[in-house]
Amino acid sequence: MKLPASIQAWFEQHARAALNTLGGLRLRLASSLMTTAVIGIALALPAGFLLLVDNLEAATANREGSPQASAFLQATLNVDQQRDIAAQIKALEGITDVEHITPEAALAEFQRASGMQETLALLERNPLPPVVVAQLRSGLSGADADALISALSAIGAVDEVRVDRVWLERLDALMQLANRGSGLIALLLGLTVVLVVGNTIRLDIENRRSEIEITKLIGGTDAFVRRPFLYTGMWYGLLGGSLAAILLMLSVLLLTGPSSHLASLYGSAFQPMGPGLSGTLTLLGSGVALGLLGAGVAVGRHLAAIEPR
Repeated sequence: MKLPASIQAWFEQHARAALNTLGGLRLRLASSLMTTAVIGIALALPAGFLLLVDNLEAATANREGSPQASAFLQATLNVDQQRDIAAQIKALEGITDVEHITPEAALAEFQRASGMQETLALLERNPLPPVVVAQLRSGLSGADADALISALSAIGAVDEVRVDRVWLERLDALMQLANRGSGLIALLLGLTVVLVVGNTIRLDIENRRSEIEITKLIGGTDAFVRRPFLYTGMWYGLLGGSLAAILLMLSVLLLTGPSSHLASLYGSAFQPMGPGLSGTLTLLGSGVALGLLGAGVAVGRHLAAIEPR
């Protein structure tokens, strides 16, 4: 189906303006690269903070989803009694699984982890108590978790109960603070991008003041005069967003080795995540939107003041 001539002309005008402005950026390559670098870094910083928070949440997802309670049993209990207590704990509402750790197994694990086998062998008796590690059901409310801990403590053979819920709550609060801070940084640096693009377009308008006056004198409309500046802002935003995505990918590649090694020391198979397709498209879209906004503000403020004499 052939498009009407008016629509074809509209597409041709916009395509010509887009290509001409891209060629103009190439002609002033040094200044264009500097502006693109500033935009790219300004976009990469908040995106990097958000990506860091996402990776931290992914690294701690298993711990957050399944908090543990460690019930330390009386040292005088024999193995059968310890197993009975473990079964009793597993039967409690809100417990998904239990792990029974005998004093001998705990001491062997401690010897392996500490490398103090010879020193620990000098002990007259095993100082470690039997432990039952209980996995709490994911999504328990604070009141339900407190009630479950009270039920564990009420078991006669349990000397002490320790729960990792406190540090998980602190971690969650830190994550919320990091997300809020990243959003604030993104807002401020987004404003920076708008100001950088706006100032660049303002200087471009001033440099082409005579050309704009002549164009208006021969009948050029405001939309015709405005179009190349808007496309310039779009190109700056698109190139800046592309640079930001490249910087993030390079950062993830540089950190993959050390972070994977650190995770392996903790027995984790965690691998850092990059921005991915959705993150890259978000960066590109954000760059284009901010570039158009900055260009639109500059054009709306300064172009109307230029009239042919």
